[in-house]
Amino acid sequence: MTEQNNGRSGPADSAAALGQQLKAEIGRVIIGKEEAVELLVVALLCEGHTLIEDVPGIGKTTLAKALAQCLDCGFSRIQFTPDLLPSDVTGIFFFNQKNSEFEFRAGPVHANIILADEINRATPRTQSSLLEAMEERQVTVEGETMALPRPFLVLATQNPVELEGTFPLPEAQLDRFLLRIALGYPNEDDEVAIIRRYATPSPPEPLAPIIGRDQLMELARGVRGVYLSDAVTGYAVALARATREHEAIELGASPRATLALCRAAQALAALRGRDFVVPDDVKYLCTPVLSHRLLLRHHHRLHGAAVDRVLRGIVDNTPAPVEPVPRVVGS
Repeated sequence: MTEQNNGRSGPADSAAALGQQLKAEIGRVIIGKEEAVELLVVALLCEGHTLIEDVPGIGKTTLAKALAQCLDCGFSRIQFTPDLLPSDVTGIFFFNQKNSEFEFRAGPVHANIILADEINRATPRTQSSLLEAMEERQVTVEGETMALPRPFLVLATQNPVELEGTFPLPEAQLDRFLLRIALGYPNEDDEVAIIRRYATPSPPEPLAPIIGRDQLMELARGVRGVYLSDAVTGYAVALARATREHEAIELGASPRATLALCRAAQALAALRGRDFVVPDDVKYLCTPVLSHRLLLRHHHRLHGAAVDRVLRGIVDNTPAPVEPVPRVVGS
């Protein structure tokens, strides 16, 4: 029996290396948001959809486009507006007069990376056209079901402050997002660096692709093998169940949310060079994975209670397991 000194293995080495490369490349256009970039790479390794939410001008769209440029995959951008139709997203069958047959014209959702810009500006009918695609990686048009290419990720942006002309995402769709990322304003030094970088006559060069779709899918499968102990699994379940029993929360985390928390923790552990998940991985991801899935009771919303603050209280009051470094049996 041999003890692992650093917890590194093949998938963990590869994921950690990819994470460093992506952080360095995306850091050429996004300054001072290392935590947000790390969370985005976690979503990438889980093939999980991400909701990037913050006020205008923070860099939400730039971040999503930067990640897409670093991947040798198909990319499409959908600008969500009130007049956007479901067929504008999924595609349509049309009659080709040349051959007198109906043909399918694919919509922008038939790509690997989808940037759904300002997703809450589209009507609920159009928003719902993404539900099947996000959960089952397929679309159904006029009774015919078509598989979407893999990997398939939706990177959606929205402004949480502006209400006029927007349609809040329904809980069923929010639950399909693996993570919610809030960028926040840059600090003073980072803002100065942003001005210096973009106020010059020569803008930064385009980002270079770092990984292709086949390599990415292989790495994502490897990350699923990161060790998740019964104790850490039980900790994730305890956090999710606590949201369902908390007096301030009307709608708690679903079993899909618990699974998302565990999968994201596996990816985060691999990114940090470990082939096993520790309780701190789950604790770190609790807010970005669960916050957008919870709904506070009306009384607590009126009194200014914030979901993030309630979640922090749940984490503080849920005992975390204390485990030794896993040991592996030598062959």
